[in-house]
Amino acid sequence: MKTYITLLILIYSMSISAQQPLDTIYANDQKNVALFFPNPIRQGITGASHFVFTYNREKEQYFGLLQAKPGTESNLLTVTNDGKVYSYILKYSEKLTKLNYFIDKNESIGSEQPEHIKQKPVVAPLNEYANRITHFQKMSEYLLSSSFENIATKRKKGIKVQLQKMVYDASEVYLVIEIKNRSGIDFEIDYLNVYRTNGNNKRKASYQRLRQEVIYRYKIPEAIENGQSQRFVYVLPKFVLGDNEKLILELKEINGSRKIIL
Repeated sequence: MKTYITLLILIYSMSISAQQPLDTIYANDQKNVALFFPNPIRQGITGASHFVFTYNREKEQYFGLLQAKPGTESNLLTVTNDGKVYSYILKYSEKLTKLNYFIDKNESIGSEQPEHIKQKPVVAPLNEYANRITHFQKMSEYLLSSSFENIATKRKKGIKVQLQKMVYDASEVYLVIEIKNRSGIDFEIDYLNVYRTNGNNKRKASYQRLRQEVIYRYKIPEAIENGQSQRFVYVLPKFVLGDNEKLILELKEINGSRKIIL
């Protein structure tokens, strides 16, 4: 009887521990902590806003980047594209002894769907931001109608790119941008990309440039005619810039060599 009770306690303890986060990951706002998963990331969620986990939402990739501001501990829940679930405790630390975590498949705490349930044919999900488009539009309209600041400006060959606002709202950040053309030639836009950089560009080994996902664009034109200007809004998933990080806007002409980097 004693052996039977001991066995029950052991089984119960194993069941409880299987549901708990397997490890603690430390992060801060000065460095990127990289998490490499055995399968591409489909979804990643932190329990508090002072922890930010970024990953490619447009094209599934195996890694994500974690940063943190000082605050109480939280947790990270990640689901990979094979339905496996991973859970970790997150803590802020000024000093980091580990910057890269290579996660093994056996660290999964379970599956998104029980194994005994027959899998249904995969149907492409709706865009996770589809139900927030109206909010993005109204917020963008409000920002364009309100007063603006000059956060940063770059002029080159008669083209001016200016970042006028950077506003956090819920889980997104809004960038209000203006392009002005005084070059004498119409400027057709090939792309305007947003990047986060970390390190010194002159020291390539320590330099990182990470393109940011743009989830909504409001009133961005295809071209800026000579003598004209246009203000518009980019909406991105919320991110935290560390002390050694910079935000870069890169504007490229579609049929020409003009490129402006702010």
